[in-house]
Amino acid sequence: MLTENEKIEALVGLGIKLNQLQDLDILMEHILAEARNFVNADAGSIYIRDVDRLIFSYTQNETLQKRMPRGAKLIYSTFSIPVDETSIAGFSAATGRTLNISDVWAIDSSRPYRFNKDFDEKTGYRTRSVLTIPLKTLQGNVIGILQIINAQDGNKKVVPFSTEDERMMLHFASTAAVALERAQLVRNIILRTIKMTEMRDPKETGAHVNRVASFATEIYEKWARLKGIPERQIDTNRDLLRMAAMLHDAGKVAIPDALLKKPGKLTHEEFKVMRSHTIQGARIFMDRHSEFDVVAFDVSLNHHENWDGTGYPGHVDVATGLPLRGKAVPDGLPLGKKGEEIPLFGRIVAIADVFDALTARRSYKHAWDESEALEAIEKASGRQFDPELVGILSSCLDSIRQARQRYPDEV
Repeated sequence: MLTENEKIEALVGLGIKLNQLQDLDILMEHILAEARNFVNADAGSIYIRDVDRLIFSYTQNETLQKRMPRGAKLIYSTFSIPVDETSIAGFSAATGRTLNISDVWAIDSSRPYRFNKDFDEKTGYRTRSVLTIPLKTLQGNVIGILQIINAQDGNKKVVPFSTEDERMMLHFASTAAVALERAQLVRNIILRTIKMTEMRDPKETGAHVNRVASFATEIYEKWARLKGIPERQIDTNRDLLRMAAMLHDAGKVAIPDALLKKPGKLTHEEFKVMRSHTIQGARIFMDRHSEFDVVAFDVSLNHHENWDGTGYPGHVDVATGLPLRGKAVPDGLPLGKKGEEIPLFGRIVAIADVFDALTARRSYKHAWDESEALEAIEKASGRQFDPELVGILSSCLDSIRQARQRYPDEV
């Protein structure tokens, strides 16, 4: 068992770790995992507040996870509940109070809140002890709820959360809320940037880029584990890739409206201009001052390269748009990048982008069935897409379906 000073030191270390993560979704996963580990909890959930509702954002459950095949992830439904006193999480958000309940199945009838037993009855899981903590900003506003479930003793027996657990989690929640507020700011800046692109290109929506980013991180994580990449590096790269993938088409802000909104087929010259959005996007991140700039540069520039070398923009000087020396074909165009010349993250986002484009409904097309889209991508394996990554895509479908549910297109 850790001493009091060791726990305080651990909390400081966790604060530093959380503040190194920039992406909101990746951060929420880590907040939940670190909170559970700190008080030895079997499960937990995290909610994000959206005005007068709580969005159920992430859940983890070690007991249920062990029932799943190796490498598979726990799949859950996204839903929302009102910020009011009828539910445990809603009560905590509405009042700003922490709730430490030793057995949620035995809540006193005088309490205004109730525990919803549906999940337990469907899965056979038994929720007992629950610690529910509001995540408050420095101004005292509740921006989310952290709920950790089933504290365990050294023998894995479920026990109530102790007063010390509660006190330590309050310290943790303060640190987590600061990191969460910062990540929300980063996400909002990214979404506002995308909103500018959406004003120009209606296909480039916040839902689309969030799905592409989610698909891409799932594909990367599977690839990285197959390659034996260390967990810390996987975490860092997922954080960077998710944000960069959201901005993969940011260069479209430099493309004329007449082309972005043209209803018919583009001419050869118009298509050349349209293809320049990859270079324009890379130019946004050309002054690479951080790891994120490097990843965003690679993704923006390379997400339309083809595995067989027939993509674009090819081996090009981003500053001038001209072919690199010795990298031009006879007609003067840049030679296409081929195979592993294309950076990994560019190859991943290429698949994620096309898969979402095929399976999303648009005003000019119906949504393809998932199996149709997968078949089309498999047919393009070795030509348009990295064959290894195509194989990994098919193993990520459960997580991809979850991301599609989490980020639906507006009706």
